[in-house]
Amino acid sequence: MQVSSSPIQRDSRAWQLQVWVSFAIAVFLCATGLAWLPGARLELAFMFMGYMFCLSSVFVLAKFVRDSQQARAGAAGVADTPLWRLVVWGGFAVAMGLTGWGLWGMEISATYKAFLGVSWLYLITCAFTLAKMLRDRQEADLLQARLQGRREAVE
Repeated sequence: MQVSSSPIQRDSRAWQLQVWVSFAIAVFLCATGLAWLPGARLELAFMFMGYMFCLSSVFVLAKFVRDSQQARAGAAGVADTPLWRLVVWGGFAVAMGLTGWGLWGMEISATYKAFLGVSWLYLITCAFTLAKMLRDRQEADLLQARLQGRREAVE
């Protein structure tokens, strides 16, 4: 019995560093924008809550999409229920919509709104990229462990 020796595709260290640095910069920019937010503390709390809601919904959505794709491919697991699909996509839409609505309705300068909006969208895109990179690494680690187990079983 021969065990496959095909290489396991992994992200380069440079790519991993870029993803983590980009995510850290996005978090820093969002935190800076919120720290200097003019206006009521309630608006600050709303924006912080909105950013956190968006961030958590990004990771849930990324996992859901990846799991659904794997279930369709027959690779692993069972597809999620339609209600869970609604919860995941609905939660992401609500998080993005309410945060955008809150930002749009704030009585602050257009320049400040632009800074908060761009840093927020940068955070969202970096979070999706980070979620993908972490999932890719986990899958490569699992594949490597399976191949190592097969090699040991053959020996």
